[in-house]
Amino acid sequence: MTNQPITTLLFDFDGTLADTNELIISSFRHVLDEHFPGQFKRPDILPFIGPTLRDTFSSIAPDKTEQLIQQYREWNTANHDAVVTEFEGVTDTLHELQTRGIKMAVVSTKKRDMVERGLTLLGITSYFETVIGLDDITNPKPDPEPLLLALERLGSTPQEALMIGDNFHDILGGQNAGVRTAAVAWALKGEDYLQTFKPDFMLHHMSDLLPIVEGREL
Repeated sequence: MTNQPITTLLFDFDGTLADTNELIISSFRHVLDEHFPGQFKRPDILPFIGPTLRDTFSSIAPDKTEQLIQQYREWNTANHDAVVTEFEGVTDTLHELQTRGIKMAVVSTKKRDMVERGLTLLGITSYFETVIGLDDITNPKPDPEPLLLALERLGSTPQEALMIGDNFHDILGGQNAGVRTAAVAWALKGEDYLQTFKPDFMLHHMSDLLPIVEGREL
């Protein structure tokens, strides 16, 4: 792996910057309990966090995929602002990174308007030069396409970038794009699970990014 200094950070949004876990789980439960009563408990829903809604619902009910996606989004939108919060240290760390001239983008598997709504709710929109959502690309993470698009917009190379996320598709997407990767230990699926994908760094607090961009080991 390159020793080139990190100048560019690519962040996942859900479960990384914003604690949307309970919103996502409740949205899935609302939809699945209606169509498949009693079949999906909380542990069954955890694997659905991360992949696109289309991937998830098409694997469950190919004939109802569009209907389930629409119902999910309606519930999610209606309950979004009352539930979503930032993880500890996010705003302070983003502010510090910005003062150091670090370029930052959000790369999500969610539609861009919902990502932007979350950024606005948390008051962190101004820290990001670009937002890549599901509707900006053809192939979502772990395909490298969204990461490479973000790097193109930022004028950065993979060698100077770091992808930060809470799920396997963030880590694998980073590896496929040739960027270094950092997993977040506060991920709902847990640190041990994320370590199996061999991220370059494991963050236990968002401020752990500061020594990384300074070139110091955690």
